[in-house]
Amino acid sequence: MEVKKDIRALTLQEITDLLKAKGEAKFRAKQIYEWLWQKTAHNFDDMSNLSKPLRDWLNQTFVINAVTISDQQISNDKTIKCAMKLHDGNVVESVLIPTKTRMTACISSQVGCSLTCKFCATGKLKRLRNLNADEIYDQVALVKNLAETKYSQALTNIVYMGMGEPLLNYAETIRSVDRITSPDGLNMSPSRITVSTAGIAKMIMKLGDDGVKFNLALSLHAANDEKRNHIMPINESNSLDNLEEALNYFYEKTGSRVTFEYIVFKDFNDGIQDAKELADFCRKTTAKVNIIEYNPIDDGEFKQTTPERLDAFVKHLEGKGVIVNVRRSRGKDIDAACGQLVNKNKSASQVFK
Repeated sequence: MEVKKDIRALTLQEITDLLKAKGEAKFRAKQIYEWLWQKTAHNFDDMSNLSKPLRDWLNQTFVINAVTISDQQISNDKTIKCAMKLHDGNVVESVLIPTKTRMTACISSQVGCSLTCKFCATGKLKRLRNLNADEIYDQVALVKNLAETKYSQALTNIVYMGMGEPLLNYAETIRSVDRITSPDGLNMSPSRITVSTAGIAKMIMKLGDDGVKFNLALSLHAANDEKRNHIMPINESNSLDNLEEALNYFYEKTGSRVTFEYIVFKDFNDGIQDAKELADFCRKTTAKVNIIEYNPIDDGEFKQTTPERLDAFVKHLEGKGVIVNVRRSRGKDIDAACGQLVNKNKSASQVFK
């Protein structure tokens, strides 16, 4: 039996051409597109302004491979972690992070991850496949709905900081941003979107060539190659010198300053010498820094730094003129904080055993 094509893989023009060949009016394609993207319909029968024969034809010809929430946990700080079930049974995780000023969706770009960063629970999983743009889009739409129904607030920000490396799923990541920011999609501003990468230099340069409008964050965590090689094997083929060149190219092309994400590990990268190296790298790349509290994972070799060492580290950076923001972790009690996804949530972790 022939496998039905997911209609969301088609462009508006492709849908228009198919309907034209069927003798349908051109405006019907736009109606279908609005149902798929603006109204996030997951069933052709819900498309109430289409004729029944047209809906029947859509059901016979296409499928909508929708993402659903199979499980969710709510933290003491109101963070919500969702296990998102895909059409093939795989599961990824997405998080709604509420604060006084923001409602942020943290979304995944791959099923699992191939980068094996030592401090990250997701890095212990295999990468099973990339997500399609519509699967990324569905995560945002579902988390957006949670923000509105649970907290009566609009979604304000999106971060591609969940499972996977977005730049190793480049085409679908870019397509998902296009759908999220399009007037015939969710119509969110690209300035509200941040894509985070572990550091693939050639793809960072491609972002510059493509003139992307969203924000870019780099998971740095050490500003010397020896330490970064130890915790992030990707650095062996994407050294700090290579990243410096790529980041400066990106800045020249887009005018957008990159943010370095820097998790502080006790007695590993939290000393004054580490701060000096980080300040120097920031100066070379016109970057700002988010300092992130470390969230322990099962069998992890690292520990949280002390408040005293963290304070000295931050003060040194600020003394060197670096823009620094210290980010406090949220959702730790449900393993929804940075680096913890698929640490203990059985609904997701069992898929990868």
